[in-house]
Amino acid sequence: MYTFDFAYVGSRATGNGAGSYLLAGPRWQGRKPKGIKSVIRCETDLAFVLYRTQLFDPADIEKVKAIQAGYKVEPLSQFLGRPAPAAAPAIAFAKPLAPEQERNSLEAFGLLNFLLQFCPTHPSERALMARFAKIGIGPGKPFDANALVPEMRAALQQGMADGWKAFAEFKETQLDTGKKTSADGFGTRAFLKNDYMQRMSAAILGIYGNSKDEAIYPAYFLDSGKQKLEGANRYTLRFPPGQLPPVNAFWSLTMYEMPASLLYANALNRYLINSPMLPKLKRDADGGITLYIQNESPGAEREANWLPAPKGPFFAAMRLYWPKPAALTGKWKAPSIARVS
Repeated sequence: MYTFDFAYVGSRATGNGAGSYLLAGPRWQGRKPKGIKSVIRCETDLAFVLYRTQLFDPADIEKVKAIQAGYKVEPLSQFLGRPAPAAAPAIAFAKPLAPEQERNSLEAFGLLNFLLQFCPTHPSERALMARFAKIGIGPGKPFDANALVPEMRAALQQGMADGWKAFAEFKETQLDTGKKTSADGFGTRAFLKNDYMQRMSAAILGIYGNSKDEAIYPAYFLDSGKQKLEGANRYTLRFPPGQLPPVNAFWSLTMYEMPASLLYANALNRYLINSPMLPKLKRDADGGITLYIQNESPGAEREANWLPAPKGPFFAAMRLYWPKPAALTGKWKAPSIARVS
């Protein structure tokens, strides 16, 4: 629930062979059962598992379905063929807040207290939780913003505003400039070392992104001239010969409309350009590949390489799945997006 990437099962991490793995919460005290390859421990009571299955070609969709049908999740008792233990108590989940409320409503603290019930305090954060307790934050504690004295309400509101201001500055000075990347913001607790600004930015801009060994995400918020990307302009992104993203799996470049950060609906129904599309992309005279990023078609002869952009502001994200060492060490760098005059 802290959004850490705490374990991987898959081609890169464990190979392509079949196997059974046990996902266990912080309160489980059993031993690894027979037939289990390894026990994966989660530090919170609730966990989130994402499955990804690569489709190389649309014609292979039935093969992908067959692989997906082989994924199986079951309680440990069922795996062992034993009677099921008493069911866990039902959770009466709190009503989520609207996006704007998450930024400025004191109700967020009540929701935080509700969620902390399922998150045993990590040793590295005991002092932090002790500080939080002074303002009424703690696992399962009631939080009535209306009961706070005006000075406390004002202080908490200002604190929330300060946090978003700090994030905006971090994004502008660190992320937009490339000083910090997705490789810095996703990973295990040990890797992130309680860097809360990195974790905040990762959750806002790409929650549940992968650790860098699994995937990296060069993001484009600015063009090569350090100007924000706008659909009123035309842009290109060029891969020189031999400089395609170095990956063991696949790469992609996806378009997102701002401020919603959602895919942009367009006449081509094309939301990304990726490595499986390479055979259909047109090569430059020297063998390189130029992508055209703009709102209107660049012309029929270039449309195969066109990534449609909205009329207004946007950003683009490149994804390198199972990146090769050249991408991880910085030997290969993502090319910039250049504005066409």
